[in-house]
Amino acid sequence: SLSAGLDLPGRFLFAILTLMTLIANLVFIEEAVYIYRKIPSSKRSIIIWVNAAAPVIATTSCIGMWIPRSTMFTDFTAAVFFAIVIHKFLLMMIKECGGQKLLLRRFENGRFKISTGPCCCCCLCLPRVHITRRTLFWMKLGTFQFAFFRPVLMFLSIVLWTNGNYTPYNLSPKGAAIWISCFVGVLTILALWPVAIMFQQVRTLLTCKKIISKFALYQFILILNHLQTAIINILAMQRVIPCAPPLSSSARGAYMIQQLLIMEMFLITLISRVVYRRKYDDLEPLECTAEEDRDNKQTP
Repeated sequence: SLSAGLDLPGRFLFAILTLMTLIANLVFIEEAVYIYRKIPSSKRSIIIWVNAAAPVIATTSCIGMWIPRSTMFTDFTAAVFFAIVIHKFLLMMIKECGGQKLLLRRFENGRFKISTGPCCCCCLCLPRVHITRRTLFWMKLGTFQFAFFRPVLMFLSIVLWTNGNYTPYNLSPKGAAIWISCFVGVLTILALWPVAIMFQQVRTLLTCKKIISKFALYQFILILNHLQTAIINILAMQRVIPCAPPLSSSARGAYMIQQLLIMEMFLITLISRVVYRRKYDDLEPLECTAEEDRDNKQTP
């Protein structure tokens, strides 16, 4: 068994990381109870979903650490869950503005700046888009497609893997992994783009709701769960991370990813509890903001 092959420092490390995962889950459960009691029902489930991202990734990483053969399933589970969280984060920003109707009323003469990352940060010449019901629909569709297609691709990958046609670390053009990974990469970029566009539009309005802190936490989870994982996997495939029998380079890379993610998601869970439990100021009524706009126009 795995625990039998560990020395004393290894067992101590595994015990500490497992304890971190347990604490992260307990903190999340306490936070979910608080949200359920204090937050209006229209926002409740969305905020719980967004808060669950870090503890779920920590849990899947801990299971993968103790049961190495489950790594593929745990990684896919974490990726699918975070794909849903991306969609939920966009919906949370809309809800924090008072819902779609109030958002459209607040920005009825506004335009979305679409020259933003990760798709078009260099295309500054792109025109701004009117904020309408249709543009909001396309933005929601942009994040929903990822939440829909990621589980489908996960199922396809597992079917191919059980048949011996899918190897995660085989990136040759003849293998299925490279094509599925490229497709997932394109879908990920298309899903992140609407979230960035919406954040640029509402960050000033939602400053009182600590949206910048929430977006920063969401970005950290994204970078650590995707970019950090990809970098370590590439280093393992290139044998930069040396093998240490009985562990191969790829197995050692997987262990490094899981252990780092547990520590990082533990910290993010604790920070999320502080950020999401602050008392927020309510948004100013539309009438007040309209009067302020008139005053600002008259002042010059």
